[in-house]
Order: sequence, then C-alpha cells, then structure tokens
Amino acid sequence: MRIATWNVNSVKARLPNVLEWLQQEKPDVVLLQETKCETQNFPGLEFETAGYKFCALGQKSYNGVAILSLHPIESVLEHLPEAGDDAQARYLEATINGVRVASIYLPNGNPVDTEKFPYKLAWLRRLQKRAASLLQSEMPVVLGGDYNVIPEAIDVYNPKAWENDALFHPKSRGAFRELLQLGYTEAFRALHPDQAHAYTFWDYQAGSWQQDNGLRIDHFLLSPEATDRLVSCTIDRDPRGKEKASDHTPVILELR
Repeated sequence: MRIATWNVNSVKARLPNVLEWLQQEKPDVVLLQETKCETQNFPGLEFETAGYKFCALGQKSYNGVAILSLHPIESVLEHLPEAGDDAQARYLEATINGVRVASIYLPNGNPVDTEKFPYKLAWLRRLQKRAASLLQSEMPVVLGGDYNVIPEAIDVYNPKAWENDALFHPKSRGAFRELLQLGYTEAFRALHPDQAHAYTFWDYQAGSWQQDNGLRIDHFLLSPEATDRLVSCTIDRDPRGKEKASDHTPVILELR
C-alpha cells in the first residue's frame, strides 16, 4: 500500500501537475493539503476520471484538505474533535483498506508574537489528544501531512536563521516530539536517520529551489501497527522542479 502526502498549494492551480503525477506514480492513497477551494468546488470529477475516489474538506481561498484513494473510503471524520467553533479546514480522517489515515494541515503559527502562535500550539494539543485516542483502536494509523514543524537542525538549510520562526520554535518542536512519545514513529527519519538535504518545501523567493535552501516539514507519523508494516518512505523532488509547481513536493510511504 503506497500512501503519498502533498501540500499542493491550490489544487486547481496545480491540477495538471497533480494528475500527471498520479498517472505516473499510481499511489493507492494521496493526502492533499492547502487545496484552497470550498468543499463543493473540489475538482472531484477530474480525480474520479483518473480512477480515484475522494473526500474533501475545504474553505474559500485558504487551507483545505482531501483524501484520494483507489480503494473505498470509509468512516470519514471532518475536523479534530473538540474543535468547537474552529471552522478552519485542516483535518480529514478516514479508513482505507483497514488503515486509518489522516490528512493534516497544521497551522503555520507566524508571527510568533501574534495570536497565530498560541493557535498553532492549541491545535497541536488537540492533535495529540486525537492521536492518543487513535492508538487505542489498535488499527494501523497513518497521520500524514504538512505539519509546519521542522523537527531537527538537519531538517533545515540554515538552522540559525530559523531560530525565531514558529516552524522551528522550541515549543513547536516540543509538541511534535510529544506526538512521537505517545508511541508514533516518524517514518522518514526511522529509515533515513542521518540524511541531510532531505527537504520537502522550498520557498518561491530568493532562489530557494535553485540553491536547495529547503525545509522538511511534511511528515508521516505511524502507529506501532503501521510501523510494523513500514517498507519505505521517500521524498520525490521531481514535481518541485516542474513549471507552475507547488512549493512543496510529495512524500511517499510504502506499507506491506
């Protein structure tokens, strides 16, 4: 079972790129983030034509998550529990072939001296609660997406320059580690503990892609049952080099 996660930075703007990649790679499941369209305007017909079932959660112009699958999508959950009146479209969860998957678009949190950073930390606490609850199911659980967290210094081209950024802030990184301490495994680093320049995002500005000034902020967290089935986790850099590319690139997980 091959599961990909990809922040597409507007599914309509990147649709030709995404469809080309799906035809080429044929993953079983794709977790999309930052689709930037309302739920009813998600381009589902185009994905169905390509052979994929879908569920989507969106809002106008911002955020948005979706799940594409070659297999039936069951028991869909929209939004994290305890979201209250938080209507931001950032979390979508479903069961596919006996695996519980979630597409996650975690808040950025910048600037840290505004209400955006406490919102990010509160969102992470809700995610921790849901992640702990999912462990009780004893199903294989795959939490994939754009976490907007740089876990370690090896995951950013210039750690010093990011010290005061919400993505590399000690509180963000600490909350991410707490997710792992629940019993989750970060798939890429489990298999590639020392690989440098393993980035998933390059800013559009200042020649970041050309100079490989990247960040690794797109991750797969696996429950013990999913970790037992882990075969590979790789970053496909090719889509980032395409014309009209997203600033993120896909990460691909393979489970037995």
